[in-house]
Amino acid sequence: MFFCLLLRQSRNSYQLISKQVLKLPVYTVGKGLHTSNFLRHGEYEWQDPKSPDEIVNITYVDKDGKRTTVQGKVGDNVLYLAHRHGVEMEGACEASLACTTCHVYVQNKYLEKLNEPDEKEDDLLDMAPFLRENSRLGCQILLEKSMEGMELELPKATRNFYVDGHKPKPH
Repeated sequence: MFFCLLLRQSRNSYQLISKQVLKLPVYTVGKGLHTSNFLRHGEYEWQDPKSPDEIVNITYVDKDGKRTTVQGKVGDNVLYLAHRHGVEMEGACEASLACTTCHVYVQNKYLEKLNEPDEKEDDLLDMAPFLRENSRLGCQILLEKSMEGMELELPKATRNFYVDGHKPKPH
């Protein structure tokens, strides 16, 4: 026997339709199937916090000493949060852990609150210019409530920045 299965969606329900050569039974699946909205790379950071309990305030200090305090939320990636607020952190590899253009210096009192860097992050940081003991890759830092008030300082230069002062835009 041959069967053909179809899923038909109407406004409030789904129907699973199984067709046999001679019979046509219809099964209704009432809201048993659902989908959730998916987010693209970095899109989570463009959403505002849903409650005050999620808010984490951090400050970026750029290479010229300009301070930018932003309001993030628990779970935000500090690279994408910087992009949202116009902070000049490049992120050339888009958080795929393939470059060091999101290199930041983390205040020492917050270093212990971060997860330990994995071997790949350590290897990349070894290639970063102006490396310090408190260096981390911004794309690997996800905000937690314990990071409230954290300052992230950007180094004087990263490997991908142009020498003529051109400042690349995040893509």
